[in-house]
Parts: sequence; C-alpha cells; structure tokens
Amino acid sequence: MTVKHYQIWLFRHGSTAWSRSRQHTGRTDLALDEIGRQRAARIGERLNKRPFKLVLSSPLSRALETCRLAGYGDDVELTHDLLEWDYGDYEGLRTDDIRKERPGWLLWNDDVPNGETADQVAERVDRVIARAAAAGGDVALFGHGHCLRVLTARWLSLPPRDGQMFLLDTATVSVLGFEHDYHVIRKWNQAADLVEVKET
Repeated sequence: MTVKHYQIWLFRHGSTAWSRSRQHTGRTDLALDEIGRQRAARIGERLNKRPFKLVLSSPLSRALETCRLAGYGDDVELTHDLLEWDYGDYEGLRTDDIRKERPGWLLWNDDVPNGETADQVAERVDRVIARAAAAGGDVALFGHGHCLRVLTARWLSLPPRDGQMFLLDTATVSVLGFEHDYHVIRKWNQAADLVEVKET
C-alpha cells in the first residue's frame, strides 16, 4: 500500500469572552478577545507562512480572524462544514447551567434540543476529511473546539462521540497524519510557542 505523506493541521480559534466563561458557543458570532488575537498572531509568527495546498475555515469570525492573523487570509476558503456544533437551545449556557435541569447531561452522549447530534457533526467533518485527502498536500483547517474534536475522532475511524477524549484548548495547533498507511495524531493541543514547524 502506498504510504501517505500529507498532514492536516488543525487550528482552534483564539479565545473569546464566552470561551473564557465556558459558555457553549456554537453559531453565535463572537469576535476574538485581545488575548485571542495575540495568540492567533503568535501562531502566524511560528508558522512563518508555511505552505498549505488547501486552507479552509469556518465562516464564523472567531475562526476566520484567527486564520487571518495567522497569515492565511489571502488563501482561505470558507466552508460551513467547519462550523461549530449547533447547540440549539443550549447556546450560551454552561454545562453546569444545563445540569440544573438535566442532571448528568453531557453533550457527547445526550441530545441538544433544536441542535445537532454528534452524528450530524460527523457528516460535515467527513466531507472536510475527504477534501483534505483530495488536496494533494498538507491542509490547514481553522475551526472550533468540538467540531475539530469530532473531526479527529473520524480521522482515527472512531465514533464521533469519542471526540470527547481529545481536549482542545483555544489558540492551539494540532496535526493529524500517518504512520505507514494508518491514521495517527502527530501533535496535539500545542500552544504556538511549542510548535515545531517542518515542511513535509
């Protein structure tokens, strides 16, 4: 079997007021806060315009602004497939708030009224993975915590709910790739200052 060489670089957006307060932020279009902007720019400094065959971003401003501050604003293509999980009626709420009405509730296992299921998010990110495979080289994805965690689970051929095992902080860099002919995580949840950038 042919050895694969491309990598998928995942960039979770920088921090926002709601990410700091741990509110579920799905489709609410919040801007980065000042620390989020600084850390997104730091990602750009570390990458130093590392080339990618394809750069995709969620259209929400916190992801797109991270992409632009990282230096890829001229190359980016927007896709709704990288939108964050639609939290429906739980948008803007904290898990602790939800558990007052639904004890033990967990996003990964339980339904979200008027929102998406993990399987629906997986349908979207499976399309992103297919696009990455067809790109002919390394790919950069600028997106959101839960969506990128589901994408990682799907990359590893795991059920979408297994994304709960991959903690992903704001303004971090992760890399998916191959060892021999199987999918692996090459780097995970790294702050920009710790990222070693090598062209493949």
